[in-house]
Amino acid sequence: MLERSIDLMAIAPTENMTYLLGFHTHPDERPCFLFLTAQSEAMLVPELNAADAQQRTDLPMETYADSDGPGAALQRVLEYLSVGGVKGLAIDDTMRADFAMLLLERFPNAAPVRASSVLTPLRMRKDAGELYVIRANAGTADEAMLAAFAAIESGASERTVARAVRDAFEGQGVTSVNFAIIGAGPNGAYPHHATGDRRMEIGDAVVIDIGARMDNYNSDITRMAVIGEPSDELKKVHGIVDQAVEAALAAAVPGARAREVDAAARGTIAAAGYGEAFVHRTGHGLGVTGHEPPYITSTNDEKLEAGMVFSIEPGIYLPGRFGIRLEEIVVLTDHGPEVLSALPRTWHRVRA
Repeated sequence: MLERSIDLMAIAPTENMTYLLGFHTHPDERPCFLFLTAQSEAMLVPELNAADAQQRTDLPMETYADSDGPGAALQRVLEYLSVGGVKGLAIDDTMRADFAMLLLERFPNAAPVRASSVLTPLRMRKDAGELYVIRANAGTADEAMLAAFAAIESGASERTVARAVRDAFEGQGVTSVNFAIIGAGPNGAYPHHATGDRRMEIGDAVVIDIGARMDNYNSDITRMAVIGEPSDELKKVHGIVDQAVEAALAAAVPGARAREVDAAARGTIAAAGYGEAFVHRTGHGLGVTGHEPPYITSTNDEKLEAGMVFSIEPGIYLPGRFGIRLEEIVVLTDHGPEVLSALPRTWHRVRA
């Protein structure tokens, strides 16, 4: 904050608060903030949530009742922090607009910046405790993927497989299941398909993209299944996508640019004649949010560093026919990427 001339940082009940405190208070329309200066910190919390927050943190806290509104309590907490004329004001990137307006009205001469200018460099580099949780979560995702494989059969619906995934995650004690995208046959050509009632048929390629949250961190993995014997074209496209994963893994070394990892995957797919069918970025960071920096895109010139965690997930999507995506979550070490999943990327073949 000192380096960036930030006098006050305001964090709302978002994943940034979770990163800093290990939890976030209940998010609703009542203004709630974690305030930080370069020297101290304090919270403003609505009265009905204060007792719960006080069980989780010993930070100084000002509260207010619904009947009073936040104005006086906000003034008290700012006085405690010795905040007067604020010039540099860092605002949580995903804060509610009405929360942000409250602060901007209070500090009309401040130059607002995004809190991510301070927090993103910290959040991108995971420490040993964070990596322990992320590795454990990858194990739960592997188990849930095996449950998906077991549920896939001719005649089963996408929802049935998704339910098996959710049951497997919940049986391992996750906090929440973030998504269970099951795209069978032509639905696999939609990268973010809304899992539905389509029943699987012999010859279908099935995209299985799943993730959950536990201990404040997330998992994410994508694998492919096929009902019956995959066609020659399915085998070919699957092989190209797998080669793209390998190319990206080889490029993902400390000091490499994020765009270079994207280029390695994208170049492999383009060379095989499917460049226009790879319609999204190669990857995204993973941590307290499922998608966070570093983003592995063609335009991101950011250097990758040891301790970063991100996905490598190239895909080829042929509308009306099928889609194939393979996704690994990796931890970047001093020696290169550590793949967290223990599952192979080969087809899971289901007997017809």
